[in-house]
Amino acid sequence: MTDTATDPLVSTEWLAAHINDANVKVLDASFKLPGVLPLPKDDYLAAHLPGAAFFDVDAVSDHSNPLPHMYPSAEQFGRDIGNLGISNADTVVLYDAGGWVAAPRAWWMFLAFGHANVRILNGGLKKWRAEGRATESGEVKPKPATFRASYDAKRVRSMQQLVANVETRAEQVIDARAADRFEGRAPEPRAGIRSGHIPGARNVPYNQLFDAATGEMKPLQDLRAAFTGAGVKLDAPIVTSCGSGVSAGVLTLALYRLGVTDTALYDGSWSEWGQEKGPPIATGPA
Repeated sequence: MTDTATDPLVSTEWLAAHINDANVKVLDASFKLPGVLPLPKDDYLAAHLPGAAFFDVDAVSDHSNPLPHMYPSAEQFGRDIGNLGISNADTVVLYDAGGWVAAPRAWWMFLAFGHANVRILNGGLKKWRAEGRATESGEVKPKPATFRASYDAKRVRSMQQLVANVETRAEQVIDARAADRFEGRAPEPRAGIRSGHIPGARNVPYNQLFDAATGEMKPLQDLRAAFTGAGVKLDAPIVTSCGSGVSAGVLTLALYRLGVTDTALYDGSWSEWGQEKGPPIATGPA
């Protein structure tokens, strides 16, 4: 279904051949849940791909919103990305530590802010290092560039839209969290958040979509089976969700590779819906 022209993923071989191209810009977009150490930035400083700057999902966000790393304005995204040395003419290649968590979130942000020329390194740093490829340490401080962003609201959903959707069921909501969190059997990693899921949601845990040993995304037939096995209709509208809008991007990426490119991501995700005075929740299996 995917070909090299439209596939969001690039191989380590491709990146090794192009990493020194003037218009190829590499970003480390690694992320961890709150309280997990060492911090992603410290991992980055210890070892990163040659020339890679650090994309901090908490920094490139709306600092006036108390929810974790909500989408910033187009103006702020453009400023933050320009400060990472990226212009609208560049090919952006994102990677993370190799447990498909954070690079897809950054990839969807680039698409939502109008930059189509963005790819993800399949296997991330894990595969790159396993192949004996070079890394660097310390901070990369690129020369700032001009990046103009325009926001495409169709790619993102708000809580108000999702509350209305509980009634209409116009869009399928797919939750990327582990089954025990989805079903309400395990506590949430963020304090004060209820356990359970959005009524009517389906559950496709994001870690089912990649090979933990290599960090690579699974073959298309396996991706398709994960969704259809969870009762997802690939030809009907889809919104992805998770704990805080990061790992939902893994589902978004897998769907995109299956040719389902018009999904939306619920930015607030469970860290918003699950608040004490939030909307009704469901527990148990989907």
